[in-house]
Amino acid sequence: MIDNYNIYRFSLQESIRYFFEGFMIILVLGGLFYRSIPGIIIISPLIYIYCKKKKDELIQKRKWQLNIEFRDGINSLSAALNAGYSAEHAFAQAVKDLRRMYPKGAMIINEFTYIVNRIQMNIAVEKALYDFGKRSHVEDIISFAEVFATAKRTGGDIMKIIRTTGSIISNKLEVKREIATLIAAKKFEANIMKIVPAGILCYLTVSSPDFLKPLYHNLFGNLVMSILLVVYAFTCHLIDKITAIEI
Repeated sequence: MIDNYNIYRFSLQESIRYFFEGFMIILVLGGLFYRSIPGIIIISPLIYIYCKKKKDELIQKRKWQLNIEFRDGINSLSAALNAGYSAEHAFAQAVKDLRRMYPKGAMIINEFTYIVNRIQMNIAVEKALYDFGKRSHVEDIISFAEVFATAKRTGGDIMKIIRTTGSIISNKLEVKREIATLIAAKKFEANIMKIVPAGILCYLTVSSPDFLKPLYHNLFGNLVMSILLVVYAFTCHLIDKITAIEI
């Protein structure tokens, strides 16, 4: 059970991997833009920015997976309710169904098991579900928890609500998949665009080192290259924002 899906903690292996990747990027950028160790040291905080960016990507990936698993959880919950189980007991049956669909340790299994445990501690199912939505920061889960709580309080048709919610979530996920497919080529082009400026600089450094010599090891040159590096970094960030799909 995860306390907050908007917070991601690297494992030791991930910490080493992403720090190494960030360090290599800093070495390349420092070599291309400054050709000096002090320049590399100055831009070394970019390692932290790179690791933070990776964390944000992993958070989005985890929330996307949780959304998919939650859709299957809703379908299992709907099947249990159709079989005649109460809302409280339907979650326990849904867990049994989900264990046949997902491997041990899957997020939705852990979350539904936690909800079942809280129900056994005499905590209202709608409160347990609401807490899950609050921790997940996933719009579909939050909306479902709110609608479920309203239906329980007013005596609404919970089975119909769950079926409708499952259908809506499935449609939304399919739309997001289609969008991701449509912009996949554009994302690839965007990644190439991010590499091109550094590639051109690398080519000029190798083929015509004297051409760029005035831009290194002097105050004016360092200032110009610093401005170009900032513009380059901002452009890469802007490209990532444009091609991102929010969960």
